[in-house]
Amino acid sequence: MLERPAISSNLTSRNGSPLRPAFSSTASSFKPDSASLGDDVHPIINEGRVAVITGAASGIGRAAALELAKLKLKIAIADVDEARLQQVGKDVAAIVGDANVLVVPTDVSKLDQVVHLKEKVYELWGEVAVLMNNAGIGLKGTSWDGINNWKTIFDVNLFGILNVQQTFVPFMLHQENQGMIINTGSKQGITNPPGNAAYNASKAAVKSLTESLAHELRERPNSNVTAHLFIPGWTYTNLTGALTQAEKPAGAWTAEETVLYMLDKVRAGDFYVLVPDNETRRELDELRIMWAAGDIAEGRPALSRWHKDYKALFEDCSRAFPSAFFFWQRPLSHFFVCRYVFLNCSKQAKD
Repeated sequence: MLERPAISSNLTSRNGSPLRPAFSSTASSFKPDSASLGDDVHPIINEGRVAVITGAASGIGRAAALELAKLKLKIAIADVDEARLQQVGKDVAAIVGDANVLVVPTDVSKLDQVVHLKEKVYELWGEVAVLMNNAGIGLKGTSWDGINNWKTIFDVNLFGILNVQQTFVPFMLHQENQGMIINTGSKQGITNPPGNAAYNASKAAVKSLTESLAHELRERPNSNVTAHLFIPGWTYTNLTGALTQAEKPAGAWTAEETVLYMLDKVRAGDFYVLVPDNETRRELDELRIMWAAGDIAEGRPALSRWHKDYKALFEDCSRAFPSAFFFWQRPLSHFFVCRYVFLNCSKQAKD
């Protein structure tokens, strides 16, 4: 296990939220053949290896840089906000030393700047172990308004990730040591709640892109690079109101909590890192995801969770689900409970 107890133990203060499970591996997850969770040192998240983090000037990106620095990785951070990025660089250096920090102001929507970032990293350290595509913005665009915002959001949220992938991955594939790519998605890209069609669509595209990346990587003979879709819950960051709301809402997790949960899961080899929070348990997330898929399978109206004829029904199902889940604790049984509740709710809708 990692040297730092917070990653592998449920005895530390980071486990303050009752919704965070203890670390456990997932037997069905894809892992490189030579990676063993039983090893004392993880082959990727390991002292002396290199992490590159975009969107690192605040929030989740900053938290990831600090937590990986505590694990003694070398840290390269990138962001368009140069002033805040420089401060994060100082914070990281205080943990891991100036020689192990690289600060490169970068607009990920600009391919030439991403290429410059890659060149700086490989010139200094010669490898990348953890590539975290975290840069993102939340401008608003509706289905028929805000075309400029749409273009800006996709340039950063989607093409920013694509620029980084297509610049770094070819080099990572030829490294001797293993590596991982972590793309930050969103639950909004899966369940598509009304309110910001542009943001939702960009994150839906990130999900699709990362799934394709994972498949393409694992189909390579002797692949030594994995991909992971990081799906945060409600996290207290600048993107979710921290700039205007001084106190963290009770329902939200801190960026540090969210990052530590993510690190547990990617260490286990999980592809989908679906993060809960203090308001929404994983079981409810799963029901929402199944309901969204059921709109297609059951022929319901689009976004039926918010449709006048189905909204109350979904709320009834979400209240019924926890009590059913209480009696079923094994993952396979959990699936059948989820399916049972889902089918019964669908039957009620038809009746």
